[in-house]
Amino acid sequence: MKGTWKLHLRMWFASIVMFVLLYAICTLIGSFFGLHARPSFYLIITLGITLIQFLAGPKLVEMTMHVRPVSREEAPELHQMVEELAQKAEIPTPTIGISHTSVPNAFAYGRTRRDGHIAVTQGILGLLNHDELKAVLGHEMSHIKHRDCAIQTIIGVIPVVCYYIAVATIFSRNDENGNAGIIIGMIGLLFYFIGQLLVLFVSRIREYYADEGSIELGCKPEHLASALYKLVYGAAAAPESEIKDIQGSKAFFLNDVSNAGRDISELSQLDLNEDGVIAAEELRILSNSNVKISSTNKIMELLSTHPDMLNRVKRLAEIQENN
Repeated sequence: MKGTWKLHLRMWFASIVMFVLLYAICTLIGSFFGLHARPSFYLIITLGITLIQFLAGPKLVEMTMHVRPVSREEAPELHQMVEELAQKAEIPTPTIGISHTSVPNAFAYGRTRRDGHIAVTQGILGLLNHDELKAVLGHEMSHIKHRDCAIQTIIGVIPVVCYYIAVATIFSRNDENGNAGIIIGMIGLLFYFIGQLLVLFVSRIREYYADEGSIELGCKPEHLASALYKLVYGAAAAPESEIKDIQGSKAFFLNDVSNAGRDISELSQLDLNEDGVIAAEELRILSNSNVKISSTNKIMELLSTHPDMLNRVKRLAEIQENN
């Protein structure tokens, strides 16, 4: 896919920076407790933490999102769509599952292309029509094709590790080192903040390229745009308790379920006939329009797992225009 090398370059760069941050905080904590070890020791510790997250990541996602495998007999149409998309993407057919939540969405996870998983929530079934659901599945298939699921899983844990190390050292007493614990803890919190921004940055890049990937697999831009529109309304209507339950996994979703209210106000401008669908003509009108994003929304985007929704749909409109 055109431009995919840029995706890989940015994601690997962010991953390397995250790894360096984790190595640095492990070295600092070792020094704080008087462990005078060689750099190779801290390198092994850092690799070990990364490997554990890589191996355990998919299972953690399944447990957190209550995913169960779904057979062909249970969901024949779902299986057929996934198989067709996998064939076009030239990757092994992912395992298909259903997540026990009413919040409408879908997500992909796994270590490699051969270990790919695609899950849909109960809430999405019946909400989207065939073409919209296939566009969503194409988006998730692209995540697996780009191999970005594993990277997101690995780097996602690093800020969390920095945070817990920071908290542990800030409140630790070490008479020999005086206030060193507080200093290391503050450095850990700084690394946590930087790491979180990098995780969010990588997550937003993934979404843009997965949208483009869905179109590359034969899905139409208006179908994906319309699906995003419906998912936003579905998230806004979902119980608050369920939104809170899935907060930790929202980076895997198609849209940021926490920003549904803000996204609705943006996307409602595109539904010119107010029929709850973004049609091809409405998307065409958007491609020739200027999109103005408020300063507040630009700042909020930096702190979000997903791109600004209006920018995202505008890009789909531009893809439609160029096809």
